[in-house]
Amino acid sequence: MTVEVKSTLVYAVQSAADKAGLVLQSVTTGSDFHGEPTTIFQLGLAGAAERSLQLELSHSFDFDKPNLLPDMTAHLAGEARRLRNPRPECYVTLAGLPIAFGQFKWPFHRSTSGADTYIVHGEMHLADNGTQNLHAKVAASVTVTFAEIVPAMEQPYAETFVYNAIRKTVDLGQLEFVKSGNRQPVPVTTRFYSRWQKKFLFTATDDAERLAYLLRKVYWLSGVLGAGKPVWIADPRDAQYLNTTEADLLRMAGDEAGEGLMVLDGEFAAATPRLMARAEEYKAALEAALNFTKPQFNESMRAGEANM
Repeated sequence: MTVEVKSTLVYAVQSAADKAGLVLQSVTTGSDFHGEPTTIFQLGLAGAAERSLQLELSHSFDFDKPNLLPDMTAHLAGEARRLRNPRPECYVTLAGLPIAFGQFKWPFHRSTSGADTYIVHGEMHLADNGTQNLHAKVAASVTVTFAEIVPAMEQPYAETFVYNAIRKTVDLGQLEFVKSGNRQPVPVTTRFYSRWQKKFLFTATDDAERLAYLLRKVYWLSGVLGAGKPVWIADPRDAQYLNTTEADLLRMAGDEAGEGLMVLDGEFAAATPRLMARAEEYKAALEAALNFTKPQFNESMRAGEANM
């Protein structure tokens, strides 16, 4: 069956891309989890065709609410800056795990198990240059009640909080990295959202924790995975994850630049040899964080000594 791409949808995305500094490279059709048609946009940085991202929307999606197009433009503006990272798909968890997101099947689909939820499937890989080849297949679920606070159950309006919910679930030791395995659940519930403050709340951090996070991010994403190229420090996705602001992250990065641990250029920072000299510290943090995600067994029970 041939599906005609909606010209109004293309025009709206083109407009948002132009304002965000992105170039619309192609428009194709796809299908969602239930086989319903989708529209797939490939967007890239002007003058750098090899740096691109995919945006997939329901074929029937329409910008019929006042904030939908501005929110789309803000999302794409963030993506344009993130595309300047050497590995735009990579992030770091608070405990120090470098991870890469991929294979997300947008948009959300309704659960087929009878549960009153929306689901999106994706994958997360341990981004350690392939030394362990570990990953986790995930199924992020959003309740219908939670969905009421989301402008639209589409990629640009949900990707940030889904990625952060996955990182938070890793922080809690509730997702295991394996060589192969079944899809693991990530419940995205109202516990991650303050109706009073009207914002997402994932992790309460102080300056010391945020600073440690920034150094781990620059070490892994710039120094190890990025061959020393700069990464975006003022990422609103990280600010939401850490319950802080982009300005605060920049302030702390400036302090560390003064200590010689990174080179700051606007909103981007690159690792220095002094930071890379901490390799053993960050590798140890990775191993500790990875071990925390593995199932732990009570050795006395294994030996039959427990009173059951």
